[in-house]
Amino acid sequence: MKKILSMLSVACVSASLTFSLAGCGGSASGENGEVIVYNWGEYLDPETLEIFEEETGIKVIYDEFETNEIMYPKVEAGAAEYDVICPSDYMIQKLIDNDLLAELNFDNIPNAKTNIGSQYWEQSKEFDPENKYSVPYCWGTVGILYNKTMVDEPVDSWSILWNEKYADNILMQDSVRDAFMVGLKLNGYSMNSTDAAELETAKNSLIEQKPLVQAYVVDQVRDKMIGNEAAIGVIYSGEAIYTRRENPDLEYVIPKEGTNVWIDSWVITKNAPNKENAEKFINFMCRPEIALMNFEFITYSTPNDAAREMIEEDDIRNSPIAFPDLSQYSNLETFRYLGGDADQLYNDLWKEVKSK
Repeated sequence: MKKILSMLSVACVSASLTFSLAGCGGSASGENGEVIVYNWGEYLDPETLEIFEEETGIKVIYDEFETNEIMYPKVEAGAAEYDVICPSDYMIQKLIDNDLLAELNFDNIPNAKTNIGSQYWEQSKEFDPENKYSVPYCWGTVGILYNKTMVDEPVDSWSILWNEKYADNILMQDSVRDAFMVGLKLNGYSMNSTDAAELETAKNSLIEQKPLVQAYVVDQVRDKMIGNEAAIGVIYSGEAIYTRRENPDLEYVIPKEGTNVWIDSWVITKNAPNKENAEKFINFMCRPEIALMNFEFITYSTPNDAAREMIEEDDIRNSPIAFPDLSQYSNLETFRYLGGDADQLYNDLWKEVKSK
């Protein structure tokens, strides 16, 4: 959900592997068949796919999406027969509710139960109550990134995004759920609220804030903060790790009012043409050394405890950004699918904010 990496907008990518679907120029089959994977752009190390092919003889056919909302209708319509996809928490719930996912045979995915930390299985119950459909792949938080040379006061609250001192130096997420999460948390509400009065209050807060906002951005928050073009921005923790490497003047905090703890997971579609190979693929991705390769490539936190133990740098392995002790924070939530009527209400209110 939280991919602010430079996502590819192309549907097919050519490399040493087959990164294509039938509509993108055909497919190829390995000696042991194929597996068709649909993932976020730049959300794993391509070398891991090469290793998988070499070890298993299974050809990887790989396609990429930019948002959950782009991914979902393609899966729902069955326009392409994907085996493995990597949706976010609330979208997994929607896929389950609409009977679009297959139950996993964990006998074929032993690395999942062995290496994925128990806290991530517990978190997953918020959208997959019996842990039957999904295997955690990446997780993180949403917080405030600020420049220590431009902000001269403690940062611990979403309220700083309403401080007139930083007018035209504030970056907000150009995303309805992320923006409303900030507005709702600021006012002490759940980020999954469907209460019309609470949403109206959050909307009014966002409208009040708007004159102070330099830009509503997606991937640009990373580049702008690295380049000292803004003082404060709302950002995902995986991006915060990268930005702080590039600019040591940047700091990341989880606000005291609470925030979103998100998780992206591997799932298998209901009508997957290659279910057994799909389970082999997920099991492979749960191997510690493979999970470590992916973590180092994308910098988003891994739920693979065995992989985390293999991280050589102490400051990364014990990073409060990459691996925060969530017990230290209150009011943390995971996004939930709220239903069509609530989605429409959020979208209508967001249009009001953007039109002011």
